[in-house]
Amino acid sequence: METRNPAAEPWQRTATDLADAIRRREVSSVEVVRSCLARIEQTNPRLAALVDIRPDEALADARRADRDVAAGGELGPLHGVPVSTKINTDQRGHVTSHGVAALAGRPAEGDAACVTALREAGAILLGRSNAPAFSYRWFSTNALHGRTLNPWDATRTPGGSSGGASSSLAAGMTPIAQGNDIGGSIRYPAACCGVVGIRPTVGRVSGWTPPAYADTPAGPQQIDVPPTVQACAVEGPLARTVADARLALHVMTTPDLRDPYGIPAAPVPLPEGVKAKVTVVRGIGTVKNHPAVDRAVTEAAARLAEAGHEVEELDDLPLLAEAARIWALLIYEDFRPMLPLVNDVGDDGIRTSLRYSFGAAAAIWGERPSLETYIQGWARRASLITRLQELLGTERVLLTPVCAEPAFEQDADIASPERAAELIAAMWPMAAVPVLGFPAVTVPSSLSDGLPVSVQLIGGRYAEERILDAAQAIEDRTPRFLPPLGPG
Repeated sequence: METRNPAAEPWQRTATDLADAIRRREVSSVEVVRSCLARIEQTNPRLAALVDIRPDEALADARRADRDVAAGGELGPLHGVPVSTKINTDQRGHVTSHGVAALAGRPAEGDAACVTALREAGAILLGRSNAPAFSYRWFSTNALHGRTLNPWDATRTPGGSSGGASSSLAAGMTPIAQGNDIGGSIRYPAACCGVVGIRPTVGRVSGWTPPAYADTPAGPQQIDVPPTVQACAVEGPLARTVADARLALHVMTTPDLRDPYGIPAAPVPLPEGVKAKVTVVRGIGTVKNHPAVDRAVTEAAARLAEAGHEVEELDDLPLLAEAARIWALLIYEDFRPMLPLVNDVGDDGIRTSLRYSFGAAAAIWGERPSLETYIQGWARRASLITRLQELLGTERVLLTPVCAEPAFEQDADIASPERAAELIAAMWPMAAVPVLGFPAVTVPSSLSDGLPVSVQLIGGRYAEERILDAAQAIEDRTPRFLPPLGPG
């Protein structure tokens, strides 16, 4: 567990610690922002994790934050603390580029709901995190902003689509990052870079955002949100510690009924001493785990048992396998109408990745699944949600791998159709959760061959506090891993 160290450089301190220190006037927001900007200048040229960094704007916001502290008024829980936002999320005055040049010409006129929540909590928005084009890869490379590197190993993905967020956190550029997740895009990057990522229950954090447009040869084209994105995608935080991830989640929780799935409810802390029952699910019988993955799960299970949790192993959980298969149906069929736009304005990487991914999905569902098959997929999804909630109840969590492999080699999804299919099979823990809408958190538990290896905790719907408590128990008993990062 990370201990408070006031003597550390501000960029090295946690968001929880910094917010408290700023409130007590031990350090100013300007000092914190300058420290993070210096760290960005030192590390970002190599990693390409953050883009559209505006020091003058951030420092002006920090000065206002310090004036508010001096005035003695009420301060938000992240007052004066730097955070980053993702290039696919609207932030007023910044382009929501999605890593695509055709989308980079229109500065957003307003904020997405989750960005508004961060502002209202007093956060200083410091840079935009990189992502793949259209946020549809587990790699964070695009033709507009370039390739984001993993600070642990440049040959391995930092994850995607929130890879800029995870890389910047691991490097110390900010203590908290905003991300979003429909197929592991918060949880997987966090795991690749050895930080914490939580995907909340659908509706817990508002997904509302102003309408998006693409400049196409035929003129501006509004991009409507398909049903799977509405039902499965979430906004959420990544952070260097579980405590910071919890703080950021509480801040981002917004009772915003503009979101079709929004709920007017905030997380409720559990009574002290309550321990979740933990069921370990190592696989679904479709792919063999890398030894480092099995070792990470074993170590995490042992730490949970040490913390007083009742831990049991389950040989298989077929409903997770079925959920992962349904994800490959619903996600790709909802994205199919966007393929002409991707071919018009996307880069070679996203075109190739989608071609191979659609091929892998076709091996499961056929080349062009029928409308009846698609409707049956939605119907079956509802049945699986009920079954998983019945299994978890109010006191059980699942402990699973994040992926059957450690962090993928860069561009593995476009290496060959065969390799792309292997990736989709290996990522069953990331795919099964979003299609069912449950909350999940990934937390580091091991180090193997110089790479962090994490585990995933899945809870019942709206059980974010339960899985965060379990993640905290793992973090408390796991040595802190720091990447071998240098400025060169």
